[in-house]
Amino acid sequence: MKPACVMLAAAEPSGDALGAGLARALRSRLGDRVRIVGVGGAAMAREGIASPFDISELSVLGLLEGLAAYPKVVRRVADTAAFAALEKPDLAVLIDSWGFTLRVAHALRRIDPQMGLIKYVGPQVWASRPGRARVLAAAVDRLLSIHAFDAPYFEAAGLKTTFVGNASLSRDFSTADPARLRTHIGAAPDDPILLILPGSRSGEVKRLMPIYREAVARILAGRPNLQVVLPVAETVADQVKAALADWTAPVHVVEGDVLKYDAMRAATVALACSGTVSTELAMAGCPMVIAYRVGRLSHFILKRVLTSPYATLFNIAAGEEIAPEFLQYDCTPQALAEAVIARLDDENLRGDQADRQTAALAKMGRGGPDPSGLAADAVIETLRERGLLQP
Repeated sequence: MKPACVMLAAAEPSGDALGAGLARALRSRLGDRVRIVGVGGAAMAREGIASPFDISELSVLGLLEGLAAYPKVVRRVADTAAFAALEKPDLAVLIDSWGFTLRVAHALRRIDPQMGLIKYVGPQVWASRPGRARVLAAAVDRLLSIHAFDAPYFEAAGLKTTFVGNASLSRDFSTADPARLRTHIGAAPDDPILLILPGSRSGEVKRLMPIYREAVARILAGRPNLQVVLPVAETVADQVKAALADWTAPVHVVEGDVLKYDAMRAATVALACSGTVSTELAMAGCPMVIAYRVGRLSHFILKRVLTSPYATLFNIAAGEEIAPEFLQYDCTPQALAEAVIARLDDENLRGDQADRQTAALAKMGRGGPDPSGLAADAVIETLRERGLLQP
């Protein structure tokens, strides 16, 4: 029997990382019985998956940005479909990025109605627009869910749903070395460290970096030994470095996962963009302050459809605001600075927040099996059900 061909499609850095993990797990289990192709970024490229185009232009934020990027999205959906027509995958795994991957699902159905389609990471119907569960159920054959509370929404719509877990909850910090980070930036053992995380999307960086600049200036006043560290995502590295050119505050920019995870362990407090990174920081035991902004029109629409009172996953899981969230018009330099300073100055406050974050992670499923492995098992099960793999 020829190798089963699995196509992975991701459009953003977080999805790219999930795709890379899934590719490794599939190859570990199947060896040369699987051929993996796909659309992705640098992480998937390191696994030998050559993308037919650069996905960075698809990583957009907000309604207006999405509308502006729509022609690119349509073009890249067509490119992805053409790539699939060339590679003829038996099954496609469409990772996160709701708008892009839903369109890809429809395009793949037109090319090959028999192709198996799996969605990896469902839309957050528990937070807004529950009708998307029915839309997804009509478009794909199976969902691989990263949240334990997803299944009832999608199964009610008739979509087979498998909970695989959040990959961030399996992040291994055992080799992260705070001392290595301090040596790298020239910090003394007792220097406090403020970690700055402006996001991995261009729109996030554009909106948050000016606010961060003013907040950091306020935080640094009277704190000459405070070290400011910014782990930069490779997708926005040039943009972040350009934005830092007009900062008066000294900032240590670090690149690569090794130093990023070292920094998460070393940090006294983090000022972070809402997103996957908040779970990683909690895993590292780092107390944080959350910031986020979208465009005015996007906010106007979102506040009418969002049903969750929180944006941060462990806050949602806990049902309380463990990490303070400063969203949209509350996201001001003064508010961020005050929240960060309170934590820099109060060791008990930091410790209590870190402990509560850790407790919330347990509710999210921390300590479970490897999510990439469970996702691979579900893909293999689907391939076997369709007669594409020998038992």
